[in-house]
Amino acid sequence: MSDRLRSKAGTLRGKPGQRPDPTVGAPAGAPHQLDHLGAYTAHVDDLKRKGDYDAAIQASIGGEFLAMGVIMRELLVLHGLQKDANVVDVGCGAGRLAKPLSGYLTGRYVGFDIVSELVDYARTQTARPDWRFAVSTGLGIDAPDESADVVCFFSVFTHLLHEESYSYLSEAKRVLKPGGTVVFSFLEFAIPSHWLVFELNVAQVGQSRHHDQFMSRDGITKWAQELGFEIEALHDGDKAYIPIPEPITMDSGQKFEDFATLGQSVCVLRKPA
Repeated sequence: MSDRLRSKAGTLRGKPGQRPDPTVGAPAGAPHQLDHLGAYTAHVDDLKRKGDYDAAIQASIGGEFLAMGVIMRELLVLHGLQKDANVVDVGCGAGRLAKPLSGYLTGRYVGFDIVSELVDYARTQTARPDWRFAVSTGLGIDAPDESADVVCFFSVFTHLLHEESYSYLSEAKRVLKPGGTVVFSFLEFAIPSHWLVFELNVAQVGQSRHHDQFMSRDGITKWAQELGFEIEALHDGDKAYIPIPEPITMDSGQKFEDFATLGQSVCVLRKPA
């Protein structure tokens, strides 16, 4: 596989190791502690040794820090995010979404991540003392019942077991207000660019690497049915459908004029009012 394809696969993966430790503060019956925190911390440390601190921290969550943050924000706006909404961002990383969101959102925001250094960095990106950032310690979401309008998981379920993602969605439903939305990104075999990730994983069988999880739309449909969500949208990861306020040029040189794509596929679920 060429270096270009490896880079593309790495970007689509999103943040390697975005996988909370489900043994602390998790619902009863949560699985045993997972090993991704150590692996991801080592990944961040390795990047810091290679160059500028800000560049290393921003690159650690998958690259395209500024551009992808704007695209994520506009995706939420596309699906009804109001300025006075309350947002829970699970897997906030270094603040890629929080940074552009801070100039739009007047409501409350809370961001969670498993790496404390990323949480601290994210806090510096917003200049919003009214916002909360915290280290995630389990598959529970540390927020009151029916307190959020939006719960988002960008590049989170791509690194979790299906049972863990399902548990997180159950928590999201508890946290959401009636009529609130869940937005999550995922990898699927049907998208050609996502297949590159799988090919790279096949080439690395037997090596130490982080886990990439693929999801199926029939599985998502079943989850929504069991949890009592309505599926508002399922977006293909290779289609440019997100309206953007101005042209965006990615670090790779790819340009988006009027519409952009997240790269990963996206599901939007709504909690019945």
